[in-house]
Amino acid sequence: MIARRNTFSAAPSSRRRKQVGAGAHRSDVGVKRVYEPPADEDGLRLLVDRVWPRGISKDEAGIDQWLKDVAPSTALRKWFGHDPERWAEFRRRYRGELAENPDALEALRALVRGKRATLLYGARDEAHNQAVVLAEVLQKDD
Repeated sequence: MIARRNTFSAAPSSRRRKQVGAGAHRSDVGVKRVYEPPADEDGLRLLVDRVWPRGISKDEAGIDQWLKDVAPSTALRKWFGHDPERWAEFRRRYRGELAENPDALEALRALVRGKRATLLYGARDEAHNQAVVLAEVLQKDD
């Protein structure tokens, strides 16, 4: 299951992770609306929207990095329109875009590798947005 809000994929009692590979540690990746206040447990705060969210300043957002290149294309974002009936197709198309942009996805993987991170998004729908798909992709890597 994808972690949402201030929760992460690991239960509190399993925060210490086993090593994966040579010295690398698994990541804890959460998903959260950028409009929610920053919290210590967010870890690295990464905005994964192509456009800056309306009505929030950079200071209020408390982001560490804005990763426009891993966000869905403008055409895909507009087609999807956060319509839950288009969710399955959006996920398929967005994963296709990510596969065509391996450098941006690898940059995200490198940022979160071995760290706690929160993928931030601006959409109102907490279940149907690009950050959920990205978290799935990153958790599959672990």
